[in-house]
Amino acid sequence: MSKFTVTLKKGKEGSILRKHPWVFSGAIRKTSAEIPEGSVVDVLAHDSSFLGRGHWQNGSIAVRILSFTNVKIDNSFWVKAFKKAAATRRMMRLPAATNDVFRLIFGEGDFLPGLVIDWYAGHVVVQAHSIGMFQARHEIAIALQDVFKTQIQTIYCKSGDTLPAGFTDEKNAWLFGDASSAVVTENGNKFEIDWVTGQKTGFFIDQRDNRQLLAQYSKGKKVLNTFSYSGGFSVYALNAGAKLVDSVDCSAKAIKLTDKNMELNADGDYEGKAYTEDTFAFLKENGDDYDIVVVDPPAFAKHRDVRHKAVIGYKRLNMMALKKIKEGGLLFTFSCSQVVDRNLFENTVRSAAIEAGREVSILHYLHQPSDHPVNLCHPEGEYLKGLVLKVGK
Repeated sequence: MSKFTVTLKKGKEGSILRKHPWVFSGAIRKTSAEIPEGSVVDVLAHDSSFLGRGHWQNGSIAVRILSFTNVKIDNSFWVKAFKKAAATRRMMRLPAATNDVFRLIFGEGDFLPGLVIDWYAGHVVVQAHSIGMFQARHEIAIALQDVFKTQIQTIYCKSGDTLPAGFTDEKNAWLFGDASSAVVTENGNKFEIDWVTGQKTGFFIDQRDNRQLLAQYSKGKKVLNTFSYSGGFSVYALNAGAKLVDSVDCSAKAIKLTDKNMELNADGDYEGKAYTEDTFAFLKENGDDYDIVVVDPPAFAKHRDVRHKAVIGYKRLNMMALKKIKEGGLLFTFSCSQVVDRNLFENTVRSAAIEAGREVSILHYLHQPSDHPVNLCHPEGEYLKGLVLKVGK
């Protein structure tokens, strides 16, 4: 039994019984006492029967459930969870000689809501999305070393952008070792990853399969990669034999990373350039002779209040991109906004195609890779959606 308890209102236990791992604040009738942020709490039905155990946090999502059974959240809990996740990745053939970067823990998809762990050739980045997971960071680091032993070179906690602004503890810090970057291999392509100063945990691992698909179409083509960040799609196109690769990002730091990764993979000079420029401005001013355009923007909407504005942005962006593609060319277009579901995204792109006056057909439906699993009882875990479009007249 945990020190603190949360009792639900009568009739509000249904989602928990269906194994959804979130308890919303509106479902709570009472708490046992004033609960410190991040504490482990027991969730009880109105009749005091046990429903689950998880981390408490003031906010709309009040409890993130770690277990629906009465188990202690201790070292053995973390070790068991990490062993289970590692076995799942081995089934996916991760890591491998051609692939030593992957997501080890994907929150609810690995039944550890609030926790993301990425693996970069033995360098581990832990990112907490809840105060409870952040407060457990040292226990998590110990359990990781217990499971992976000498395979782990460093462990870095990077939670500065994922925790509440008023939470004052040091959010980015070394938990084990010290190394700020490394060269990793993804599907045979090389990338330098800087998890200390880079975006997210250092790399957008969730596009691995989609980058590989782009490579299949890139030989001899002129490719434009917008919102390029560190040049993931650009490197794949280059190594697949693209005729030209242009990259665009508004961040000079991101473009520097793109140039570095292109040089890391190029056997010599390659045709193309990386532009520090706003993607909308670039598409408005530059040529319409690209065979393939990649549109992979950051999340335009992080909550429902701005979803309509985000849809307008997606429509405008895709319309502009469609106008820049040669007849017979391809558009790889994505949304990582969780509140923009697949149907809404497809309808938005359809409207963009109509407004652009192009004939468009769908070749592929794209999504996040298998190391970003979706808990069947937590459909919100499906966030990345994309389309490959064949563009006609």
